[in-house]
Amino acid sequence: MPREYSRKLRVNTQLQAELAGLIRTELSDPRIAGVTVTGVDVSPDMRQAKVTVSLLGPDEQLKEAVKGLNRAAGKLRHGLSQRMRLRIVPSLRFVPDVALREGDRIGGLIRKATADDRANAEGRGEEQPES
Repeated sequence: MPREYSRKLRVNTQLQAELAGLIRTELSDPRIAGVTVTGVDVSPDMRQAKVTVSLLGPDEQLKEAVKGLNRAAGKLRHGLSQRMRLRIVPSLRFVPDVALREGDRIGGLIRKATADDRANAEGRGEEQPES
């Protein structure tokens, strides 16, 4: 039997797709160039939505992009009301998505620890198993 999807999940997915298109086509702020909408979480009453965004580049550039998006939230909300059939279009709050950056940082730490361990083993004359 097919699994039923909750309305909140469907709204989250649709909002993410529509916001990505609106940001790309409707906004001309240079601070938000290259922004990716990584997730949307609508509150249970469907009145607020937390939108996580990511950007390749330094953290300062991501913070500026989030500021620009929060300033344009009203325009984006209006665009959503034109594109989506919702009784109440949620107010938008943009936040930076740091999960990707944190994953890269942790992956780098693991690679560095592995390389250091291998170098220490070679210095002691031990053989390292191939991984």
